[in-house]
Amino acid sequence: KTTSIYVTHDQVEAMTLGHRIAVMKDGQVLQYDSPRVIYDQPANMFVAGFIGSPPMNFVPARLVSEGGKVWLVGRGFKLWVPPEKVTPEVGAYIGKEVVFGIRPEDIRTLDTVREPLEGRTFQGRVKVREALGDELIVYADVAGDEIVAKLDPRLPISPGQEITFVALMEHMHLFDRETEKALI
Repeated sequence: KTTSIYVTHDQVEAMTLGHRIAVMKDGQVLQYDSPRVIYDQPANMFVAGFIGSPPMNFVPARLVSEGGKVWLVGRGFKLWVPPEKVTPEVGAYIGKEVVFGIRPEDIRTLDTVREPLEGRTFQGRVKVREALGDELIVYADVAGDEIVAKLDPRLPISPGQEITFVALMEHMHLFDRETEKALI
């Protein structure tokens, strides 16, 4: 058995070659784990934004409790936090400002989702569309915040169009606004 250390700035190389990855910044190891864990459970905003293309969306929001549910409220959205995501650590942030993170591939359009939609939709105006053959990258303005979505390339989407997006909240991330540490 041989152990090798390979250094790269190319996240695709790291994700495909490594059984374990160390994400470093300023000489510090921020997270060391398997590619899947680093992608699905980033330790902080730097790791979350570094791994993935396009990078994870980060939007300021406030956690609120209303009607027996926990909600993420931002300038252009009110999204329901699934109960399994409301850990004791997350519960301690109710009433506080946080950073909502969601990957572009975890955003859909209203007409492509069949499951329940309550507390999962938000409106955005398309600024740019990048057709890349097998995928469509859409940059949208959501009440002044930019959101990037990775969508089906066959969708008839144009700049200036108002779209109802659906956030797959089971894949959401939350970060402490000050420390940038992952809460979930």
